[in-house]
Amino acid sequence: MLHRTLLLLLVLAVAVAASAPQQNYSFKIAKLKYNGGGDWYANKTSLPNLIRFCNQNLNMNIAPEEAVVEVGSPELFAYPFVHMTGHGNVVLSDAEAQNLRNYLTSGGFLHIDDNYGMDKYIRKELKKVFPDQDLVELPFDHPIYRQKYAFTNGLPKVHEHDAKPPQGFGIIYKGRLVCFYTFETDLGNGWEDQEVHNDPEPIRQQALRMGANILSFALTQSPTL
Repeated sequence: MLHRTLLLLLVLAVAVAASAPQQNYSFKIAKLKYNGGGDWYANKTSLPNLIRFCNQNLNMNIAPEEAVVEVGSPELFAYPFVHMTGHGNVVLSDAEAQNLRNYLTSGGFLHIDDNYGMDKYIRKELKKVFPDQDLVELPFDHPIYRQKYAFTNGLPKVHEHDAKPPQGFGIIYKGRLVCFYTFETDLGNGWEDQEVHNDPEPIRQQALRMGANILSFALTQSPTL
């Protein structure tokens, strides 16, 4: 009797799921889960808000909730855009570094947003991924700053930490920007619900617009070489 009841419940669940309206999204983006103790899960409301902004203002069709993908997982290749954040330590094994390199050199894109405290760790780990490449600061006339929204002075400043200007660094592989690292800006904090950090709305809008630029560029760029 118990087995028959469970089977009936399963059939009902499948029927309900099948009858529910389905939304066909063009793609899904993901947050990167990494080891080392850093809070990869930070800024819980940031990506849903960025996705909503891009869908409304850039006519994108992104699934409303991001996935979570581990850096060493083959599932990484299912996402054209992956976001990474945190305040602390990052450790990539050799296998994880190789998987991330394969993803990036195969057409994937990684946006890293230092949430304050990540810089010294992520720079070291990126050398495992691209030992022959260095992070280079992108000039203010780079196309990533000139998508739908123009940022003639580079990244917006969302939060103050060390009284340093925000900087945008990249790794370029065969003419394509495969990794964009935003430093001293806290873009992800600017994407969060307003009540999380109580940032003024104009600052939040600047952060969302820059995030939209990053996503737009990542999905449409062409190699320069």
